[in-house]
Amino acid sequence: MEHEPARADAARSDTPAAGAPDTDAPRDGGGRSAGALRAFRGLLAPAPWRRGPVLAASALALGLLLLFHAHVPNRIGGLGSLVESFLPWLGLPVPVLLAAALWRRSASAAVALLLPVAVWLNLFGGLPGDRAQEGGDLTVVSHNVGADNPDPAGTARDLAASGADVLALVELTGPAGGVYEEELADEYPYHAVLGTVGVWSRLPLSDTRPVDTAMDAGPLGEAKPDEVTMAYNRALRTTVATDRGPLEVYVAHLGSVRLTPRTGFWTDSRDRNAQALAEALAAEPGERVVLLGDLNGTVDDRALSGITALLEPVQDTAGDGFGFSWPAAFPVARIDHILVRGVEAEGSWVLPATGSDHLPVAAGLR
Repeated sequence: MEHEPARADAARSDTPAAGAPDTDAPRDGGGRSAGALRAFRGLLAPAPWRRGPVLAASALALGLLLLFHAHVPNRIGGLGSLVESFLPWLGLPVPVLLAAALWRRSASAAVALLLPVAVWLNLFGGLPGDRAQEGGDLTVVSHNVGADNPDPAGTARDLAASGADVLALVELTGPAGGVYEEELADEYPYHAVLGTVGVWSRLPLSDTRPVDTAMDAGPLGEAKPDEVTMAYNRALRTTVATDRGPLEVYVAHLGSVRLTPRTGFWTDSRDRNAQALAEALAAEPGERVVLLGDLNGTVDDRALSGITALLEPVQDTAGDGFGFSWPAAFPVARIDHILVRGVEAEGSWVLPATGSDHLPVAAGLR
């Protein structure tokens, strides 16, 4: 019993007096500061920077590939053109690498991802939005109608319903050519077909002639193959009489490309045609020029640099999204194009699928 007052005094000494501050109670500000300090120290700790070296290296390699894609060699199976054909899709690994970096708690990998993100945004950051404007004096449509199209009549009706003033059709083969002429005759009183390319217009046409895209020598100086005899039938030039003056219209279908284990990404025919077409466009004296057609390549592909140096892709300035046009079932690349010089694009869009394996592309021009 004699020890009880001592225990009571001890209990009283542990209890703060009324109104006195409790020095042991946590303070909100101090707690937050301590938490931030611990997080900062954790970030500076060597462990998060040592984790995930493979992830960090992969992120840097991806960024360098995007940054220096023009330096990927093309002589090795056309690798450079293959990479550039699907260049926007190189952004897909970024969220995967980011998720892996967060799972591994790798600070080095997270920081390394800033490079591919910055480069991708610089290349394509402006494309996902809608850049179209109101207005436009003339609507043009370009469509590879497909040699194996099971319903050319339906495709023709769909194109006529688009409201286009000028239609550029390529891959017109066999009896289907007559079907398009018959179905489009009422809406488009003026038309011209040369080989497998054609143009239909609500406005008068004149000075229609073929454009020879079969070069005697290829981009690397190689001789033209003996079997290349019909390439001139794959491009034409005509003049459309608009109420604002003449408009020079080119319609082209460049050579096909193939991806095979033996040859890699084979683009010889396409590259040869692209160089010849670029030379024809460079010699064009007209002030207002429009190129429509299937170029079998994207505007990022170095093989088309001679063309894109002379004409501006409407998708870059007035498009809605990336505007992928091929294949129709699941488009992954924009290989059907409308490029202009001396006119402005007010809008560019992709039309619904027809019976072709390509989607039609359209633009409103001023």
